[in-house]
Amino acid sequence: MSKALTKSQIASAIAEKAELSKKQAVAILEIIAALAYKNAKNSFTLPGLGKLVLVHRKARLGRNPATGETIQIKAKKVVKFRVAKAAKDAILGAK
Repeated sequence: MSKALTKSQIASAIAEKAELSKKQAVAILEIIAALAYKNAKNSFTLPGLGKLVLVHRKARLGRNPATGETIQIKAKKVVKFRVAKAAKDAILGAK
């Protein structure tokens, strides 16, 4: 199994494909990340990849794996990434 691409490797690939400097490619990645962080509350879509959405989880009962004791888990907000259909089809192959 191959390792995940690093930020530097992604920036290099973007720089090569778009004929940019590596510094410009890194800046683009940082801008996209900042936009995602700022707009995730309203959902942030990366066309062709997916979207970041804020989800409210309800309170629920859970179990402490060490002791087996039942515990109450509080309600909370979590950020989820929903993968786009186009990305699923490209990675897994269309059905």
